Amino acid sequence: MHFTNQIEAVAYCQTPYKQKFGIPRQPGLVRSAKGKITLLPPYNQPDTIRGLERYSHLWLLFCFHETLKQGWKPMVRPPRLGGNDKLGVFATRSTFRPNGIGQSVVQLHKIEQKAGQVSLDISGMDLLDGTPIIDIKPYIPFSDAIDGAIGGIAQQAPQLVKVIFSAKAKAQLNEYKEYPNLPSLIEEVLAQDPRPGYKKGKIDLKQYQIALYDLDVIWQVKEETIVVSHIIPSNISKSSK
Repeated sequence: MHFTNQIEAVAYCQTPYKQKFGIPRQPGLVRSAKGKITLLPPYNQPDTIRGLERYSHLWLLFCFHETLKQGWKPMVRPPRLGGNDKLGVFATRSTFRPNGIGQSVVQLHKIEQKAGQVSLDISGMDLLDGTPIIDIKPYIPFSDAIDGAIGGIAQQAPQLVKVIFSAKAKAQLNEYKEYPNLPSLIEEVLAQDPRPGYKKGKIDLKQYQIALYDLDVIWQVKEETIVVSHIIPSNISKSSK
């Protein structure tokens, strides 16, 4: 069966996440992540969002635009299983899907209408910066939150890792006050331990980097604690990360 209507982006999302590594694996895990949805023509008009202010949360349907060219896989390796065991793609939220469509719940904070442009201030997203949004729907608590639902391999939230900042990193945080909630954003992102599953529980001397806003956050794992060593202006646009 083929559909005749072509799906197109109705908006795009601005987020702190400049690369896939470090993005939380589910929405709502990093509440300090603030972002903005900007509607595109012909959808950037007040009529399309009339009444949306009555809702606290939204469903976003979006496109995994960075992995579309890699195609889909019938079986994938979920991070929760350590990256070794496989499950069917439809039993996971893998990015490598037949149509490359994802969904996330985000919190809606404010609706802005300026100079003919409509935008939504949101938080808690798990989307890469620049992600195309293909639909926006209100979150309905009585039907969307189901008591007693079984979550398979993701029944419980991931266990958090302790995060500390070196003296150098603490000093550098004071230099970047233009970035909203930067200390809590870094802490909440790293507490998820974004490393590959097979690295966890083992000695790991590697130095890691995540790109948030226009910054590179450099960190290591020491005695089951994540230590942020320093924070520098990002060079991600000049690298092949």
